[in-house]
Amino acid sequence: MTFSAFKVLTFDVVGTLIDFEKGVLDGVRNIGGEAARDLSDDAIFKPYVAARDLYPGRSSRSMRDVYRHVARELGLRADESAAEAFQLAVLQWPAFPDSAEALKRLRSRFRLVAMTNADRVAFSCYSHTLGHPFHDSVTVDEAGVPKPRPEFFAFNRGRQSAFGFKQDEILHVAQSQYHDIGIAKELGYAVCWIERRMGKDGFGGTPEPKQLTKPDFHFATLAELADAVEAGEPVRRPTQSPG
Repeated sequence: MTFSAFKVLTFDVVGTLIDFEKGVLDGVRNIGGEAARDLSDDAIFKPYVAARDLYPGRSSRSMRDVYRHVARELGLRADESAAEAFQLAVLQWPAFPDSAEALKRLRSRFRLVAMTNADRVAFSCYSHTLGHPFHDSVTVDEAGVPKPRPEFFAFNRGRQSAFGFKQDEILHVAQSQYHDIGIAKELGYAVCWIERRMGKDGFGGTPEPKQLTKPDFHFATLAELADAVEAGEPVRRPTQSPG
């Protein structure tokens, strides 16, 4: 399989292009008070993952409740102003250092489509941070269900077919094995795993998948994908279980 087979790259956004783990950690430590500053990454991620499951609503609204849950679990500052500060910080999560430039390079060769569990309000903020690289986008409030629900992928497949693109012309690019790689492969898509946590233990702020799915392409960064596309020869890595 070579990159010349594809016309469309679909992207997970939060976790693949936007560094939400840094955003979560910085937000909790900066807002949670003195007790938050010495907490390990894993100590913060554990209640965060649980809270995101409890409060799966629109990310431009529900992250107040996510923060309150994390703060209660960890004994941190949990007043209304802290929750509001965390919610605002979510809309300002940073991009990975390579994201914007790599997307610009890929845009010159492919149609770029965002497929995100962020809602339209939050995605608009992230798109601005990334330099507005996408030709099209699907957000969770439009699809009506979040990934990894197959209906999300069906919604986008129908949308792209209206523009004349077939499923076998689409490469799905994502970090999350749980939300994206496993289900996309199961549905018959070619997949590219951007393993942002390569070399780190565990799954961080993302739920652990039941099993790892072997991707068609595997890189540590988006810049590596752009390099491989421009070189004309894909680089494959052996898939290893984190942790």
